[in-house]
Amino acid sequence: MHRSRLASGLNKFKQPAEIMAARHQTGEASSRLVRNICVYCGSSKGAIPVYARAARQLGEAMAKAGVGLVFGGGGVGLMEAIASSVLANGGRVTGIIPSFLIGSEGPLPGLTECIAVANMHERKRLMFERADAFVALPGGLGTLDELAEQLSWVQLERHTKPVVIADIAGFWRPLLDLFAHMRQQQFIRQPFEVRYLVAEKIEDILPMVETAAAKPGAFGKTKLSIDTRL
Repeated sequence: MHRSRLASGLNKFKQPAEIMAARHQTGEASSRLVRNICVYCGSSKGAIPVYARAARQLGEAMAKAGVGLVFGGGGVGLMEAIASSVLANGGRVTGIIPSFLIGSEGPLPGLTECIAVANMHERKRLMFERADAFVALPGGLGTLDELAEQLSWVQLERHTKPVVIADIAGFWRPLLDLFAHMRQQQFIRQPFEVRYLVAEKIEDILPMVETAAAKPGAFGKTKLSIDTRL
């Protein structure tokens, strides 16, 4: 459980038992279909500056649109870039971080809300529950794992929240080519198609998400919570 690491700073973090009372408290009055977006991204800034620049641009756009950020709580890499941008532009940021990463990876100071959890599974579950949509910026294996999990859940009709792959500078093109190969080899086939959106420009992401959220029929029957059979 690793709870002992938090003993001297429990006032800084919310524990899972406190979460229900606070859920969406800053966004309940909003009329937006998408109040909070979970962004998956790397704990590194990557090989080229365009990745961090895109993360900051998305953070600014979300803050100005009144859309809160849900992310992994890290204070490094693209996670730091997008979260700091949201905060700098007056937006809301919820960080969800496993206790074993506290100190080595985060949390980023100044978060609107920081939730410490026991493990990666709990982190991913809460990130899902707090978000109305998902965006994958460039990242490594952790980002790929999180993206693949959401795509699998959508494919199996466990939920219908929009999933956007932000193909910045062609970063995700090899993965998209792999999806095409899977279709060609009939490992992705009807009726279990993989449903996602691809944005090559940051400015396209929020309009894509809002449009998809307004037309849940495009993703199947509306389902915004994880099916108990998952």
